[in-house]
Amino acid sequence: MNWELEEASAMLLTCEDSLRKTHYDVLSVKEDASHDEIRASYTVAILDSHPDKFQGKFDAFEPCHELQERFLMVQMAWEILGDINSLAVYDMELKASRQDSEIADDVKFQEMTVEDCGEILELCYQCRCGDYFSVNSTELGEMGFSLEGHGRRELRTINAAPTSVVLPCGSCSLKIRLILYTDS
Repeated sequence: MNWELEEASAMLLTCEDSLRKTHYDVLSVKEDASHDEIRASYTVAILDSHPDKFQGKFDAFEPCHELQERFLMVQMAWEILGDINSLAVYDMELKASRQDSEIADDVKFQEMTVEDCGEILELCYQCRCGDYFSVNSTELGEMGFSLEGHGRRELRTINAAPTSVVLPCGSCSLKIRLILYTDS
């Protein structure tokens, strides 16, 4: 793959537009499309955008450079989606970019409010919409963490490495990344 295609590929992943275009969008296929569906869509798209098709016939609404750009985008989309290895890497990068763009804030464990609900402790953090992001001690236990209560904020686990968990708001579409550091 040449540097122009690599640059364009990165552009598709890091574009901050609300109308983010992926390689799947370029080829007009769903993200769960089979290899045969991707190949068929590529064939149609490459024929529709090939420069030889438009030689000497430029539409006033679609200048030559836009047609060339579309052709390059279709070609690059096929290079990525047509190869099983690059497809797997692309899908992981696409998923990661979507998760990061949905995260409103990184919140440390110590910033959460702890509420004692009897046998279960609830960790809460207020969202800007007024509702809360929350996780309870039972859910933390399922992740391998033990939350010590009685007014203390102490998180214990066998693995002392920091980790994080994404929590959705109870009402809106925002999410936070809860950073979990253990005391021991």
